[in-house]
Amino acid sequence: MSPLLRNGALKLIGLCAAALLLVAFVCSSIVYGVISTNWQTAVDAYLHFNGSNEHIAIRELRVPRALVAVCVGVSLGLSGTLLQALTRNPLADLGLMGINSGAGLAVVAAIAFFSVGSLNQFTWIAFAGAVASGIVVYVLGSVGREGLSPLKVTLAGAAVTALASSLIHALLLVDKRNMDEVLFWLAGSVQGRKLSLLADVLPYMAVAWVGALILSGPINTLMLGEDVAKGLGQRTVVVKAAAGVVIMTLCAASVAIAGPIAFIGLVSPHICRYLVGRDIRWMAVYSAFVGAILLLAADIAARFAAMPGEMPIGVMTALIGTPFFIYAARKEWAKS
Repeated sequence: MSPLLRNGALKLIGLCAAALLLVAFVCSSIVYGVISTNWQTAVDAYLHFNGSNEHIAIRELRVPRALVAVCVGVSLGLSGTLLQALTRNPLADLGLMGINSGAGLAVVAAIAFFSVGSLNQFTWIAFAGAVASGIVVYVLGSVGREGLSPLKVTLAGAAVTALASSLIHALLLVDKRNMDEVLFWLAGSVQGRKLSLLADVLPYMAVAWVGALILSGPINTLMLGEDVAKGLGQRTVVVKAAAGVVIMTLCAASVAIAGPIAFIGLVSPHICRYLVGRDIRWMAVYSAFVGAILLLAADIAARFAAMPGEMPIGVMTALIGTPFFIYAARKEWAKS
């Protein structure tokens, strides 16, 4: 399928349109919710703060929430694009590397054995669990003479995910006191996240964003085939290792602050591939915008789906992503 945006000028125009759309969704995320506000109220919350519930909600809840959703969406979009390119699997999702389940297991274990209950502590525990599971998957996927391969990474990720999920369910059955809080975190959410939490993980995200954009060129060459890439002088092992570290960091930081949110990393690369083709350099840039827009849209929808309550954002992304996954799987099956 030929890309919708075929030349550089159209792709740049598309980026400008994506940026404007992202701004529109950020503004909508700040204004719309259970507490009724408008654009003027949002502006006055910063220029003429009066301590009202509306102003407090905008400054303390909605603006941090929108910024967290943008940063997590950018990270999930970029990591999904790199992961699908690295594994050469268009159905690859971030759960493939066992990072989501590893982070979840770390948080559940910390609650069950050490009675941890602080969201700040959740952040670093989840980060550590995500990194640890990512390292295990990478090591298992690199075992053997041929080194790291897409098939071995997939199998290692599936094994780690299955093991971690089983242990999570076992721990939840043993310790039922904090089950509701843990289940809400495991479903994924940006609700109640403060800017201080984002500030803790943003440096890791920012470095990984830059790394993803830098690696998009070498990965583009790697997509031509390992032998071709080596013939062009590329050190493929270094590129794969660096890409693995970037993916792991993006996923770990996202899971640490928002919980395991699925399908954004699956859907974003497919949308970008339709828009700009298979050039990873363009896909990486577009996936940052697409991931953020998708997550903001899911978060806004989650506020209205169960009013006056709120549905976890992970449930909304699953409702969007599951039909897309079935469609993509059927399409790939038809090609084979």
